[in-house]
Amino acid sequence: MFDHVRARLARLVGPDTERETEPTVGLFVDGPNVFREEFDVDLDDLRDVARTLGHVGVIRLYLDEHATPGLIQAAEARGFEVIITSGDVDVKLAVDSTALAGDGTLDRLAIVSRDTDFKPVLEHAGTLGVETIAIAPGEYGRSDALRNAADETITLES
Repeated sequence: MFDHVRARLARLVGPDTERETEPTVGLFVDGPNVFREEFDVDLDDLRDVARTLGHVGVIRLYLDEHATPGLIQAAEARGFEVIITSGDVDVKLAVDSTALAGDGTLDRLAIVSRDTDFKPVLEHAGTLGVETIAIAPGEYGRSDALRNAADETITLES
């Protein structure tokens, strides 16, 4: 399922070289929860935050079927892999991020959300030795449960 991600990372590092010293980061964005009127979240800012955390191996934006074509196009233009689900995106995001954290693909797992549903994902990744980062869309949108479950927290400024 994630062979394409592992293959991409292997090409970037190469078989005869040591692994990069920068940690490999996976950024998973809960689109319906973050791209709301009350938050002024910018896709470029999210990408820049991911880059400050290490080598970006996975950068995904999860959206539901109500996502606008403009948001999808903007995300893809900025290098995000867009995953569209029918209904709630939480399960797909949680399964994908847990799987990549569990198979050694990621050194750091960053989840952009204000939804406490992702607390178990961060906790599980932490037990596997993966560093965890909870990114909130703003001070108002910060989840104390996510903040307390993560190794590091970042609050986006509007």
